Amino acid sequence: MALSGQQYPIVTGDQVATIAEVGAALRSYTCGGRDVVEPFGTDEIAPHSAGAVLVPWPNRIRGGTYTFGGRTHQLPIGEPKLGNAIHGLARWVRWRPVSLEADAATLATDLVPQPGWPYAARVEVRYALGGEAGLTVTTTVRNDGAEPAPFGAGFHPYLSLNGTPLEEVTVVVPATRRLLGDAALIPVGEEDVAGTPYDLREPAPLGDRQLDDAFTGLTGGQAEVRTRSGGARVWWDENFGYLQVFTKPDFGRRSQAVAIEPMTCPADAFNSSAGLIVLAPGQTWTGTWGITPL
Repeated sequence: MALSGQQYPIVTGDQVATIAEVGAALRSYTCGGRDVVEPFGTDEIAPHSAGAVLVPWPNRIRGGTYTFGGRTHQLPIGEPKLGNAIHGLARWVRWRPVSLEADAATLATDLVPQPGWPYAARVEVRYALGGEAGLTVTTTVRNDGAEPAPFGAGFHPYLSLNGTPLEEVTVVVPATRRLLGDAALIPVGEEDVAGTPYDLREPAPLGDRQLDDAFTGLTGGQAEVRTRSGGARVWWDENFGYLQVFTKPDFGRRSQAVAIEPMTCPADAFNSSAGLIVLAPGQTWTGTWGITPL
């Protein structure tokens, strides 16, 4: 079997997306034969968390340590260089198909109680193609445990630049605030973007800006990456209050890419409680985002 597991293609018109069994990752998405997201191979471990579903937390947790419900927990350190737990618990597990249609696929996994996260939750992610709307991704999470559980969700699509150099790419982000990170990339404050190089509200080429930054104060519910050969719009509903923007000048052996990552909470939310979702036993949470080719 391929390293990314079973493949679940969905098609509508000239749009084709493929979801991988491992991590329920968005492995590829094309429109009219043009890459909308930067793809990776079926027999390849998803590079740089490409297309990943980030649950039960996105981004990082400082030292992998947090206190919740009066108990202190230690998560595995997935980022040894910076000493953080990173990107949740579901990236490298096999997700089960729940519903497979010509233009939609729903995959699910059960997050079982384990050291560092002694809770239980069922997660379902539905990918659906819908003509001009593009790709819609709906996530539903249910707390199957007997106690409240801390939770956050994020997604990690890298938008393809199709050969356009990063410095010529335009990134539009409707955010008024940027989170300030320390050496471990954990937020320690925030600033107004006005008058800074991080004000991306008006279209302008990236130039020499390199980004790995979280934004909030989002308005309009959509961000865009524009290139000389098209681009894509990432949109989200009110459940996503944060956005990570990551320019990747070397996407492995491929061309450059820009990750636009909707998140319900920022890094270290299990400690700061910023944007943190607390699911009561039996409670369900649903959030939706998507990608529209331009």
